[in-house]
Amino acid sequence: MSATLGSQTDAPALLSGAAVGAAGGTTVATPTLRALLGRSSFWVIAAAGILAIAIVAVLVSGGTQAAGRALAGDNVSPAGSMALVEVLRQQGVTVTLASSLAEVRAAVGTDSTVFLYDENSYLDQSQLGELGDLAAHTVVVAPDFLALQALAPTVGFGGVSESDTLTADCSVPAANRAEELTPGGDTLSIPPDAGNPLLTGCFASGTTTFSLVQVQNDSTGGIISLVPDADLFNNENIAHYGNAALALGLLGLSDSLVWYLPTLADLPRTGPPSLAELTPGWVTPVLVLLMLVAVAAAFWRAARFGPLVAENLPVTVKASETMEGRARLYARSNARLRALDALRVGAVQRLALAVGLGRLAHLDEVIGSVAHFTGRAPDEVRRVLVGAIPESDAQLMALSDALQALEHATGQAVQPGSAPAARASASVSGESSPPPAERMDP
Repeated sequence: MSATLGSQTDAPALLSGAAVGAAGGTTVATPTLRALLGRSSFWVIAAAGILAIAIVAVLVSGGTQAAGRALAGDNVSPAGSMALVEVLRQQGVTVTLASSLAEVRAAVGTDSTVFLYDENSYLDQSQLGELGDLAAHTVVVAPDFLALQALAPTVGFGGVSESDTLTADCSVPAANRAEELTPGGDTLSIPPDAGNPLLTGCFASGTTTFSLVQVQNDSTGGIISLVPDADLFNNENIAHYGNAALALGLLGLSDSLVWYLPTLADLPRTGPPSLAELTPGWVTPVLVLLMLVAVAAAFWRAARFGPLVAENLPVTVKASETMEGRARLYARSNARLRALDALRVGAVQRLALAVGLGRLAHLDEVIGSVAHFTGRAPDEVRRVLVGAIPESDAQLMALSDALQALEHATGQAVQPGSAPAARASASVSGESSPPPAERMDP
């Protein structure tokens, strides 16, 4: 390949495409890959971090969806309760899975049991009060503040149990059959001076904190059992301690059981569904991720400037000052090859004019003419002009000195009255060599 001589501003592009000899076959690349990676390392790390966060979010979201709803009667995962439901059915209990209060009204009978687990607090206080009046037995798992206010106003939260053993120690038959529960769950508190015979606490963790509280409905006489720890009923923990005996004792009191997990169908409708309600849950995280990627890309691309534009300076600046400023920029970014390319292009232009070649002369022609006039080997001249790549500041200075020495030697060789070194050596040995091919500008 050959490179056409151009202006000094095209220095990097000119020498990047020039071939470095038929023997070596290497190409000068400007700038190096290491320099590009060094300038963009921050944004590469930031993009990798965003990608890692997105992958973790997708995995966590997918794992939650794969686990299904907690305490669902048809969920076989560790968080579900299908094992308990199937055992109840084998014992002759008719279990109806309900997902709305309307379905509970249609399925409940005079001697039915209702199981309630409102994980997302879909029911309001009036709905909870109505639910407590529907059945003869109601089991409320992990009740929230509204549930306690609607069903048992005197009962409060007791925190996490710190007792190593939870024994029944009460008059509830289901608790006595269980004898002991898994320790460490949530508890409910009963005031010590309540004096209410219709309020019973079992599995005490302290003087006023219990893992099971039963209260009798004043209006209907139905029994409401409050169990603060939802893990007692899931597939993973149902077989531990006396959890199964307690669950079967509370839920198997009648032949009909309504397993009720409230859903969005229980929320009051005040108008048409909003866009957020109609949109799948994964849309919002994806939009947020795309916005973060767009912001990162904006910062990344904003740091890239376009090609240099020549414009007149408002003041006159000395050439030495601009040269020193550009040199400091090259030194700060370790752009040794780019700095050397600028020196090489200027040297190649001056050498072409010195040996009588025009501006459109090929690089190989300039190398051949300089080698002829100075008596140096063409490979050595090519190495100085385009071949050598500086790996350190010392090598950069050495190549700069070599360029200067080559220009000086060529200038001395082409002075009037001085014969080219190659011709002089040939005359001494009795040989003659034809002059190199030259192309002059018209």
